[in-house]
Amino acid sequence: MISVNKPFLPPQSEYLELVEDIWSRNWLTNDGPLVRKLENKLREKLEVANMRFVSNGTIALQIAIKALSLSGEIITTPFSYIATCNSILWENCTPIFVDIDPNTFNIDTDLIEAAITDRTTGILSTHVFGNPCDISSITKISRKRNLRVIYDAAHCFGTKYMGKSVFNYGDISTVSFHATKVFHTVEGGGIVCNHDGLLNRVTKMRNFGHDGPEKFTGLGINGKNSEFHAAMGLVNLRYIDNILKDRRRKYSIYQEALASISGRFQQIEANSESNYSYFPVVFSSEKQCLNIKRALEEKDIFPRRYFFPSLNKICSDTSSLKNAESVASSVLCFPQHFYLTENEIKQICKLTLSC
Repeated sequence: MISVNKPFLPPQSEYLELVEDIWSRNWLTNDGPLVRKLENKLREKLEVANMRFVSNGTIALQIAIKALSLSGEIITTPFSYIATCNSILWENCTPIFVDIDPNTFNIDTDLIEAAITDRTTGILSTHVFGNPCDISSITKISRKRNLRVIYDAAHCFGTKYMGKSVFNYGDISTVSFHATKVFHTVEGGGIVCNHDGLLNRVTKMRNFGHDGPEKFTGLGINGKNSEFHAAMGLVNLRYIDNILKDRRRKYSIYQEALASISGRFQQIEANSESNYSYFPVVFSSEKQCLNIKRALEEKDIFPRRYFFPSLNKICSDTSSLKNAESVASSVLCFPQHFYLTENEIKQICKLTLSC
């Protein structure tokens, strides 16, 4: 069987070495030494000013919305995982969907201003499949209209924009460290804050609002993560350069092998560098997409329809958004992971082109 994804696992001995240290300290959670070490290592690796390790990427989004005191309407994309929309709704805000660019799959920045009302307080934009949004345009709009910006960078470990980590943009960027991601801690997420004062607020919010053992400052939640998850992250971080290099190579193999396909690849945003964490193809029709999916599954190859259905159908009663609906109905993500072999990619491509 060839699955769409398979989590990278480091040598067991390296992980168990750190687990033995956890056992000897008997410090399992609550901002332990491995959590703090991982935060520092990630900050250095990603060249960001700060990083807070949290329990998952969804909690990261919820804390970001709360930390920025967003209310009313938040402009967002209809083409993302449901966690993006759910986080807005969970924080009692209203998602206002703006259609996507059919080539990059990211929010169409030319349509954002028309969606802004006197109830709009922020923009929550997803860098889809690790492909950065048009950050320059979003920055101009947010400054002009005095809006806060959160980037859902769940897919973006290793992604760059204008030569810098994509996490260096917006008021807050969030990332997922779920097992399916390029870099993972089994379960986990991260928050990067780009304004003074936000980091302190986020740090307290992820720990129930604690400001010391006997003091609380504002509303908080249990967003902490454990020493065991941090240990997995620390070991996986040793291999991330090879993992990213491997993804880039396999992405190129797919592109070359499927050059004649009746469909299109994702257009990478200008002035950016993707981490190639997914290999999506938008086919000429939903029928073609489903035929190829069925043919591959008959051979025990399992691609996935990320993200289907589009979020405006799940989270809102808004009218159809043409580009989002078209891409969601006809996109297929092919297997892409560290353990995938070149021969398996060629087998997948041969079957696809024969349909």
